[in-house]
Amino acid sequence: MRIATRVLIAVLMLLCVARETQAQGEIRVAAAADLNFAMGELAQSFEKQTGTKVDVTYGSSGNFFSQIQNGAPFDLFFSADIEYPKKLEASGVAEPGTLHPYAVGRIVIWMPQESKLDLSKLGWNALLDASVQKIAIANPEHAPYGRAAVAALQKAGIYEQLKAKLVYGENISQAAQFVQSGNAQAGIVAMSLAVSPGMKDGKSWEIPADMHPAIEQGAIVLKAAKNKAVAQAFLDFVKSPEGVAALAKYGFTMPERTGKK
Repeated sequence: MRIATRVLIAVLMLLCVARETQAQGEIRVAAAADLNFAMGELAQSFEKQTGTKVDVTYGSSGNFFSQIQNGAPFDLFFSADIEYPKKLEASGVAEPGTLHPYAVGRIVIWMPQESKLDLSKLGWNALLDASVQKIAIANPEHAPYGRAAVAALQKAGIYEQLKAKLVYGENISQAAQFVQSGNAQAGIVAMSLAVSPGMKDGKSWEIPADMHPAIEQGAIVLKAAKNKAVAQAFLDFVKSPEGVAALAKYGFTMPERTGKK
């Protein structure tokens, strides 16, 4: 009985340690809305390989920036604009030396499959068609993809003609939902969403990269992270060939220069 009791106690202790380790292995990630599908795959793969739970919240990078400054309990921040994590690092809110430019985003004009317009031939002119009464973009005040959309429209010389048609989503994911639901006839959205399962059958036209500032995206470990080692491990996974391949699957390209300041 003594041996059995000792074995039982040992097993219970191991279970307690395992539960404690699992709890310590949970990380909370604030991720830009353009990562909705790519991050889902990254988190799932990391969880399978390590047993670590990755709890992801999606939203606009600008809103997350403000929330993190005010103490929001995240371990990692994946921003669609690298300037936000740079500012967090400079202000001491993020762990120094952990900033990583993980991807460059791309934007497309997207229309539903049932649209009668030939988007591939019309390009920008499709937005000028009378049948397009509303164009969804992310709010440029706090969403990098919204700022890129406005810059591209301005460079194309059609912003003034179209600004009355623009409707703003709180983030790029909501902007995509507007056009998917029919509340807008067209949208300027992230390619990462345009190639996702729910949108890949629609019509899309890639906006040339030289028509807007590069959407360089950056991630960083936050100073308030309860699991800094695990957070860094996840960031390292995103940097790995498997992580890079998952991002490339959704149209992201890699920055030409890493560690860019």
